[in-house]
Amino acid sequence: MNKNDLISAIAEKGVLSRKDAETAIDEAIEIVKAALLNGEAVKISGFGIFEKKERAARGGTNPSTGDKIEIPASKSVSFKLSKSLKEELNK
Repeated sequence: MNKNDLISAIAEKGVLSRKDAETAIDEAIEIVKAALLNGEAVKISGFGIFEKKERAARGGTNPSTGDKIEIPASKSVSFKLSKSLKEELNK
């Protein structure tokens, strides 16, 4: 499911018009992005937690040449399922 599919699903339920659903999804995404950029975790009860993670710099090997390379530090977002969603998925 992509963003357009999600907007369509909300509109089909009759909860919001397609335009209002798109606005709501866009605003929710912006709020989650802003929280993550501020270093805050986003916890959605019954769904999961989005958290900013930092990876330290480390050494690696170029698979093409076998040369040693330095992989720089980076930041990413991780997602951890809620216990209830994980249980539902594993039924």
